[in-house]
Amino acid sequence: MKEHESNRRAWNEAAGYYRNQLAQDVEFLKAGGKNFCESELPILEKIIPRVERCIHLQCAGGTDTLSLLNLGVKEVIGVDISEEMIAVAQIKSDLLNANAKWICSDVLHAPALLNGIADLVYTGRGALNWIMDIEGWAKKVADLLKPGGHVFVFEGHPVTYFFKMTASQLEIDPQFDGYFSQKTFESKDWPETYVGKTKAAVEEQAIKFERAWPVSTVITALLKCGLTLEHFGEHTEAYWQEFPNLPDALRTRFPNTFSLLMKKDCV
Repeated sequence: MKEHESNRRAWNEAAGYYRNQLAQDVEFLKAGGKNFCESELPILEKIIPRVERCIHLQCAGGTDTLSLLNLGVKEVIGVDISEEMIAVAQIKSDLLNANAKWICSDVLHAPALLNGIADLVYTGRGALNWIMDIEGWAKKVADLLKPGGHVFVFEGHPVTYFFKMTASQLEIDPQFDGYFSQKTFESKDWPETYVGKTKAAVEEQAIKFERAWPVSTVITALLKCGLTLEHFGEHTEAYWQEFPNLPDALRTRFPNTFSLLMKKDCV
């Protein structure tokens, strides 16, 4: 769909930031680094001993994907719509001689040869907001999993869309229409605390399309595909500096992230 294609172009533009971090990321991973938030680790560490192969949907530059190997996964497969991001990930895994494969694809159309091979599907940290069809996404997740496999989502909480990112007080963003709104957010350029300025002038940049999916919508979509809920949590911990001017005393009054673990039942 047109929104995903525009997002692909936007992430290609953002890939320069990830290329600039490449050497630093390789050294971090070579030293055994694990690029996860504290709220993720207890859940991941519980299931990783049973994971041979993990598919990371919307893997971007691959640092999180390769961190899964340092956590104990035997093989990782990263899927991302951006060919420039996949190229960055490939360089990292080549330098590390990692057991990783990279596939450039819209996750909604990930190759059928991946179906039924994953012990774990990992995703999140700024992934679901770029998806325009959450039920199509959930079906793809279910297709990728082996019977008995898990999907783990650690994602930005949609509540964060309530608030103006640059404010120093809790101030409602005038663009926000409500938690259950079906609105698609359109933007150009990137927050300074995320990717920052790309080389292209703002007017030349691709439009980014985002959706703030309610948590219940994400869970229900996966339930409809036959997955069983094993864990749901909400966390004040953030995976990026979304509110750089907001004191922690205010930021921790609302959830910044949520975690979700679901299992595909054995047939």
